[in-house]
Amino acid sequence: MPRIEQKIEIEAPVERVYAIARHVEAFPEFMADLQSLKVLERSEDGRRTVTEWVGMIQAVKMKVRWTQEDRWDDTNYRDDFRMIQGDLDRMEGYWQFTPIAENRTLFESVVDYDINIPMIGPMVKGLVKKLMTENLQATLKAIKRRAESELSS
Repeated sequence: MPRIEQKIEIEAPVERVYAIARHVEAFPEFMADLQSLKVLERSEDGRRTVTEWVGMIQAVKMKVRWTQEDRWDDTNYRDDFRMIQGDLDRMEGYWQFTPIAENRTLFESVVDYDINIPMIGPMVKGLVKKLMTENLQATLKAIKRRAESELSS
């Protein structure tokens, strides 16, 4: 099963970065590859959400849809997520936000996924991994830009 691991350092306090990540409804405002995101369910304490995503893979002009469940851990600045349904066979992982200095945060993301399309060759699976990696990098960079720009405003 393929795994994608990405990390980025952000010049902002962990509380700020984590708050931006938790406010998923705003993602379409600053993530170019995300066409829509709708919150379908939210627990009373806000720590569990179910969201419906529609993304666009620009390189191949293809829409990708999925519904995922997130479990937010405010104490440890972590989000564990898993796809409930969607275009992949399986997708799960986590976002971890770690303070590394007073106004500096390490944002790490790990995604495990599986896609089984009959007759799909290694080259196509390699392309899928490349596109998912690029999408994950874009997500991390978008949250970084949002956190750093809001501090300088």
